[in-house]
Amino acid sequence: MAISKERKTDIITNHKRAENDSGSPEVQIALLTARINDLTEHMRNNKKDHASRRGLLKMVSKRSDMLKYLQTKDRPRYLALIQKLGLRK
Repeated sequence: MAISKERKTDIITNHKRAENDSGSPEVQIALLTARINDLTEHMRNNKKDHASRRGLLKMVSKRSDMLKYLQTKDRPRYLALIQKLGLRK
């Protein structure tokens, strides 16, 4: 379920804040969102894969924590990110 190297670099370039940025909350949340979307598609085809379901739930929880952090630190960046990624809020 890994993201290809080209797709990962594309996601990083779309969401980075500075030239060598690969660890900002925006980049981390965008990478997690891509992995979550891929794993969600896998779970639709493999309903009994409980190990992957656990990993999916852990990723969703981690993304939620990062979004809460970004929301408390910088609300405009948070709103721009969820708009860009098409998340629920």
